[in-house]
Amino acid sequence: MQDYKQILVVINPTVDNQASLERAIDLASKNQAEVIAFLSIFDFSYEMTSILSHQEREAMRQGVIEQRKEWLIDILKRYKNRGVKLTPQVIWHNRPFESVINFSIDNQIDLIVKSTHEHDKLKAVIFTPTDWHLLRKSPMPVLMVKEHDWPQNGNIICAINVAGDEDEQQHLNAKIIKHAKNLASKFSATIHLVNGYPGTPVNLAIELPDFDANTYNNTIRMQHEQRVQYVAQAYDIPIENCHVEEGLPEDVIPDLAQRLDAELVILGTVGRTGFSAALIGNTAEHVIDSINCDLLAIKPDGYKSPLEE
Repeated sequence: MQDYKQILVVINPTVDNQASLERAIDLASKNQAEVIAFLSIFDFSYEMTSILSHQEREAMRQGVIEQRKEWLIDILKRYKNRGVKLTPQVIWHNRPFESVINFSIDNQIDLIVKSTHEHDKLKAVIFTPTDWHLLRKSPMPVLMVKEHDWPQNGNIICAINVAGDEDEQQHLNAKIIKHAKNLASKFSATIHLVNGYPGTPVNLAIELPDFDANTYNNTIRMQHEQRVQYVAQAYDIPIENCHVEEGLPEDVIPDLAQRLDAELVILGTVGRTGFSAALIGNTAEHVIDSINCDLLAIKPDGYKSPLEE
């Protein structure tokens, strides 16, 4: 894959310490990239002021935009000696995720960077805040930043799926690993592959008295190990860096990330929308609340955002 040339970082207007901006600048400095510091703002009260004309409301909005832009420029001044081109961008929009994705599509952004935090568990299951919308609907990679450092000689985990032989899944695995290799070369990091496989279905053991659960389990494990090792060999990743463990991805991935003290987890995510998305989510959304490091979510080639339709 090519280096990131344009990185959009989503600015949090409620804090001065922007962890996502720091991470974006680190990445940009190693890729000779431009960082666009993007702030989406909206105040419904300005839209409801019926005694003002359209021109007066527009003038008020522009005044707020300029005010926030000055605040943003002051923040960017702290990084003027980092050798990275920093561009402030403030947009008035009532749906932040839409403004981020639309701007990124229109300006051919290579990477979206945003800080995240541990979400309330109930809300993470039922509601879809900006983080979730970006993970589901952004066609370009999204890096969710936590407070974990990216040290030199750290660990990057690639979560791959080897359960099927579909071309799309193999291409997505390749895309994940190529992103990892690019980042690993910049930060002298070590790449690990992780894969979770399902355990023996309880109903089989109950309904079939002669069913050998151990043999079944070992067969499934060996199949997954062989496939993961085949992928590792194709990309010159040491076999000892392959981790195949029984369990769901949302359990296996965070456990390995903690054991390795990983700086980054990279996985593929398929945009899911509608009621099922709100209730179920996908692996990226389950994992992000359970890890203490950054997460990079990659879409399959050809993915089209619902905002483009």
